[in-house]
Amino acid sequence: MRTYLFIIAIAAIVTFSGTYFTIRMSRKHLVMPEIRDRDTHTTPTPRIGGLAMLAGMFAALLVAGSLNWFDSVFSEPQRILAIVSAATVIVIVGVLDDFFDLDWTIKLAGQVLAAGILAWQGVQIVSLPIGGLVIGSYAVSMIITIFLIVLIMNAVNFIDGLDGLVAGVVLIGTSAFFLYTYLVTQQTSPTNYFNLASLISAIVVGMALGFLPFNWHKAKIFMGDSGSMLLGLLMATAALAVTGQIDPAAVSSRVLAPAFLPIVLPLAILLLPLLDLLLAVIRRVRAGKSPFRADKSHIHHKLQDLGHGHVGSVLVFYFWTAIISFGGLSLMFIPTELALLIAVLAAIPVTIYTVWPVLNALRQPALNAVRKRASK
Repeated sequence: MRTYLFIIAIAAIVTFSGTYFTIRMSRKHLVMPEIRDRDTHTTPTPRIGGLAMLAGMFAALLVAGSLNWFDSVFSEPQRILAIVSAATVIVIVGVLDDFFDLDWTIKLAGQVLAAGILAWQGVQIVSLPIGGLVIGSYAVSMIITIFLIVLIMNAVNFIDGLDGLVAGVVLIGTSAFFLYTYLVTQQTSPTNYFNLASLISAIVVGMALGFLPFNWHKAKIFMGDSGSMLLGLLMATAALAVTGQIDPAAVSSRVLAPAFLPIVLPLAILLLPLLDLLLAVIRRVRAGKSPFRADKSHIHHKLQDLGHGHVGSVLVFYFWTAIISFGGLSLMFIPTELALLIAVLAAIPVTIYTVWPVLNALRQPALNAVRKRASK
């Protein structure tokens, strides 16, 4: 665990330093895109935080590659090179989109290219932990892999609308996923705890941790499409790396639930982004618009419409992400019924907090009436 914490620290420090440098250079040279109609900020702000995150990823991979503990991970260098290449491609596409507002077809083509690089070099679904189900066709495996990577990238990208939202959600969700991959590997391979899924998850945690201080409200910099798509790409990579490579049946014979965690946990962590993505696509298609055309009708915008402030809307996402992701993780340690009970109990105060502005607005007329009667 100490080695992974060291990797997290490297990614966080380099991302933090790179973000600080990016802010200074952006302000000095006025590298700040114009404010768009859908933006919630009112002052020009740098939107290339993804470059600092990419630097954090590069540094962490270089350090990990120099450590003997990760020899098994780097024994297949083509996968590492594929991750580096795909990440570079998606950051370039994201930066171009932030500055020139690329047509959605070009942006999608870049996403497919990045996903294709990963799938082509072996970061793909080979089998599913459901009764040993194997995807026998290479072509089918490639198509499913590319689809999932593009889906997750867009899901993360779609919720990037408030200060600190994506960085915090990814930090919470990926922390849970890192613990899952680490603990499963501990049980299935007691002599070697080092694997690609845990390494990538640790790097993502460090990147989010290093970037969040500058992105918290009021943000000094935004991660932009380059940052949100990079985080989505790496989260998808970690999920694909663990699915089919770790046999969850060997984790625990107590319940069947752990066997489904490689599928359930990534989806649980991304439940809110995926829900937002689905609603956005339906909304835009029904309006006769491109599903990739940005608007101000996402879930985080609706939370603000309900009466939550900027920070309050972000905290709603944080709380629900924590309940869903760590609730899924708890299935490894406690019976399913108990895990569900704890999740429900935790969800009660979060639900109240989520709808509190509405409840407060509904009770205000009654309170005013009571005060009026009392004053007579």
